Parts: sequence; C-alpha cells; structure tokens
Amino acid sequence: MRLLKRAALVLAASLALSGALSGGAQAAQPASERQTPSGMPVPRYVSLKFGQVNARAGPGDDHKLLFVYKVRGLPLQVVAETSEWRRVCDPEGTLAWVHKRVTDGRRMTMNTAAQAVPLLKRPKDGFSAAAFLNPHALAALDRCDKGWCKVKADRASGWVREGALWGTADTPQCRASAP
Repeated sequence: MRLLKRAALVLAASLALSGALSGGAQAAQPASERQTPSGMPVPRYVSLKFGQVNARAGPGDDHKLLFVYKVRGLPLQVVAETSEWRRVCDPEGTLAWVHKRVTDGRRMTMNTAAQAVPLLKRPKDGFSAAAFLNPHALAALDRCDKGWCKVKADRASGWVREGALWGTADTPQCRASAP
C-alpha cells in the first residue's frame, strides 16, 4: 500500500513538473506565436465594416463609450483581443475596443501625411507617379512585397514604400499599456 501511494506521488509530481515545463515553454513564445481567441496573429490590420462604430473603454457594451468612428473602411490595427472584442489602434494613435462584428479582414491604408503621397508605376524609387493619394484618403491594400506595397484607390493604383501609408507597417502602431 505504501509503495502505491509513493508511486502515485511520484507520478503526480512528474505530471506537475511536465505541466510547469510546458507552461514555461508557452510563456517564452514570441507574442506573434501566442494563441489568440480568433487564432489570428496580433498585431494585425482590419478595417471598419460600417460608417458608425462605437469605440469603448473596455471589451463590452457595459464599458464607457469613448467616441464613434464615422469612416467606413478605416484601417485599424488589432493589438489585443477577447473572443468577442478587439482592442484597436487607429491612425491617430488612439486605443479603443470595438466588437469583432464591426471589423472586416480586408486591408485598407490611409495617408496620414500632410501632403499627397505619390503612387508609383513600379515598385522602385525613381519611377514616375501613376497617381497621388491625398492626405486622409483611404486606399485598399493589394499586396506587399520586398518593402513595397501596391494600393488601389478609386480607379488608380500604384506602389508605395512599406510604411509610407498607415496600415502597411507590420510593427505595432500604438503601445498597448493596460487592457
């Protein structure tokens, strides 16, 4: 009987140790590899599905309404999430929570510069502009490749350096302090 109890204690201790070791390995993973409720990486970009979206102080309808986004297609960077809510960073650097149903996976970009940004005909410095994206204008992100991103606005399209428009840089755009 004593031998059985001792074997059970050893087994329990080894299970606890293996659980602690696997938990430690999970905690050491980079943020981009941690499991999120959606299964999608954080940070990532989304856009607003509607022209009026409530921005809240926390993840839930019971949290204070901070303001209302009024731009359909506005690009946002998801910096945290729950199963139903996304903490987002907007082009002005503001952090807020929005419900997942108001976001769209389509990537949009925004010119946050004070002047128009040229959309080049080819992804290389020195090429002429196919069009210009005015300040605060939105453009759909087609793709990024080797430091260049192809965007489309109305009937015009062209290339910009990655990071030249808000929504094309993979790095976090806001510092998420506390949720």
